[in-house]
Amino acid sequence: MEILAKQINIENVRKDFPILTRLVHNRPLIYLDSCATSQKPSVVVNSIKSFYENNNANIHRGIHKLAEEATLMYEEAHQKVADFINADFEEIIFTKNTTESLNLLAYSLLNNLKENDEILVSQMEHHSNIVPWQQLAKIKKLKLNFINIDKEGKLDLQHLKKLLNKKTKIVSVTHISNILGTINPVKEIAKIVHENSSLLIVDCAQSVPHIKINVKILDMDFLVFSGHKMCGPTGIGVLYGKKHLLENMAPFLYGGDMIREVTFKDTNFNNLPWKFEAGTPQIAEGIALGTAVDYLNHLGMENIENYEKELTNYLYKKLSEQKDIKIYGPKNRASLISFNLGNIHPHDVAAILDSEGIAIRAGHMCAMPLVREVLKEPALCRVSLYFYNTKEEIDKFILALDKVRRTFKQ
Repeated sequence: MEILAKQINIENVRKDFPILTRLVHNRPLIYLDSCATSQKPSVVVNSIKSFYENNNANIHRGIHKLAEEATLMYEEAHQKVADFINADFEEIIFTKNTTESLNLLAYSLLNNLKENDEILVSQMEHHSNIVPWQQLAKIKKLKLNFINIDKEGKLDLQHLKKLLNKKTKIVSVTHISNILGTINPVKEIAKIVHENSSLLIVDCAQSVPHIKINVKILDMDFLVFSGHKMCGPTGIGVLYGKKHLLENMAPFLYGGDMIREVTFKDTNFNNLPWKFEAGTPQIAEGIALGTAVDYLNHLGMENIENYEKELTNYLYKKLSEQKDIKIYGPKNRASLISFNLGNIHPHDVAAILDSEGIAIRAGHMCAMPLVREVLKEPALCRVSLYFYNTKEEIDKFILALDKVRRTFKQ
């Protein structure tokens, strides 16, 4: 793998991803669904294999050589993730995914909320950032309110200010919409929310893989993301929280490794971050996430962001030139575009593209309220890019849309 000073050597990078060489329906794979999950470089796949072949043991339990190696590797992965987003070691908790991280927060913060307290989320949220709060509101008789988005697909900050009041305890918003590609101004949102003495949670599942995140600068109270969207394996996610907040929160899960001492009468909980990592964790996956962080750092997050911006602008231009294509969301966006092609159902579009070896997403993308109630659509098509994609792949995708049109004679 060769990386130039200010750009990505795309030919060499693509060699790092074995799956990009396979055929789908006897055609070269064109993978345009990285929002759902990214592909994995060989170094990440080999990291999991190497752990099980050479270091497999449980962590924080044994004093034998394998246990010491596994523990060190797992803790080093925490430190790599902490450094990646400029957090402290104690502030990084490994979970299964973004969804579990948000559920952990919802149930751990439950004791701090009382009847008629309010929670704010936006209309552009993934189900993972709606359903936990929705269910929590039912249990505790809280109020869940939604921040509007404007016609362009941007968060209405004036509406946020209007909704905030003394009863607002939590504001939980996405950094980048997985439907609209909207990049929300987190630093500005944090200032608004903190002036109201509320907590800010940010879903960074679509931002951490693509742009450099600095938690100290953005000043969110909690941040969540998934490893599988950033070249890491499935089954591993991250919760970042400011240390003083985590220390005052009750654990979400109880059991082994999250304890310091247990008697028949009571339990003393472990130090951070282990207080929130009950039971045997996803050790191999956690270590492989650390490897994925190493890989992204080697490429350079600024290089990734710049290359994806170029690709996204190219894709936006090509789609905008199609008279029967409707694009959703602002022009200035992250590396994904949701669209509809005439009156053709997105599932049909995706199925025909699949026959050409092109993988896109179709449906409500786990954001049904936004798609159906705000955008007034039954479903959407979505193309999502990552740094291993090329302009040539975009060109082939655009040409394949003609096959969709011919099939439906549109």
